[in-house]
Amino acid sequence: MAGGGWCMTLGLMALLLPVSVGQAQDEQCPPLEQATFAGGCFWCMEAPFAARDGVVRVTSGYTGGREVDPSYEEVASGHTGHLEAVQILFDPNRISYPQLLEIFWRQIDPTDDGGQFVDRGPSYRAAIFYHSEDQRRQAQQSLDQLQNSGRFAAPIVTAIEAAGPFYAAESYHQNFHVTSPQRYQRYRTGSGRDAFLRQAWRDEVGRPSWENFIKPDDVALQQQLDPLVYRVTQHNGTEAPFSHPYAELKEDGLYVDVVSGEPLFSSRDKFDSGTGWPSFTRPLTPTALVEKADRSLFVSRTEVRSRLADSHLGHVFGDGPPPTGRRYCINGAALRFVPRADLARAGYGQWAQEFERP
Repeated sequence: MAGGGWCMTLGLMALLLPVSVGQAQDEQCPPLEQATFAGGCFWCMEAPFAARDGVVRVTSGYTGGREVDPSYEEVASGHTGHLEAVQILFDPNRISYPQLLEIFWRQIDPTDDGGQFVDRGPSYRAAIFYHSEDQRRQAQQSLDQLQNSGRFAAPIVTAIEAAGPFYAAESYHQNFHVTSPQRYQRYRTGSGRDAFLRQAWRDEVGRPSWENFIKPDDVALQQQLDPLVYRVTQHNGTEAPFSHPYAELKEDGLYVDVVSGEPLFSSRDKFDSGTGWPSFTRPLTPTALVEKADRSLFVSRTEVRSRLADSHLGHVFGDGPPPTGRRYCINGAALRFVPRADLARAGYGQWAQEFERP
């Protein structure tokens, strides 16, 4: 394996290794780049980036301060000068730095220089830390465009600063939206972040809804979703085998999360497993799903969930066909099918070429 393929393999391996600063594989992979953003609580900044195609790893940590390898308590005291931040390892051939900037602006209040939402103090300020002159230029251009758009009446005060040492936060802070989804969602909603973002971007049109998805609270979900869909996605339910039409569907297209619309599977990777549930050999992208140990029903299984909406999808097993040998056994009720002909119109045009490969 050579070039970008080798680097992507190393990048994906990094997901499985303990997080450390300046890992060797990052330096060995010129095709992969870094981006660093501060946007208040780093718990809330991880998930929007982690779900994107082309993002290899998102690490929560501290940057911009004076101390070496500070603790959470030291940073929170406001005496070290560090900001809570996320550092993103990404493939610029699959997602560009300007696209990451767009995601960043849609997570913060760029007019607030005293913190973000309920979190106040210098360690919660928003900032862009650039790693190259190109990044600095693109960040400034993006900020100017947002300021000139008139979306915010107050001036944009988000800082743009050169990136310095970045120190990974304690392990319990990493992937908090995955390890503690309920606590994460309660905090995110209670902080006022989601309400602000819905108001600030309420008039935006023409963008795929999944790119700006903010998960509603449980009461709203129960009202919005069909009872079966709600039970499956929010309470780890399972539909009856052979009960959903997607189990037999053979049309070309994408299968997306029914709650958020985030793309999950391609029909090119779908096969008839004989189980009565839609089955796939792999997800659409390596970072599309979250896998969790499931020891319910007195057996050990691996559950799969969506990243943005944290929807329960089903389970993955090791008895699938080539080329992966895996069987993603998914509830049809957790999916929405987007036909090939509708991909561009529905905001999934970047995957149209998926159906042109041999």
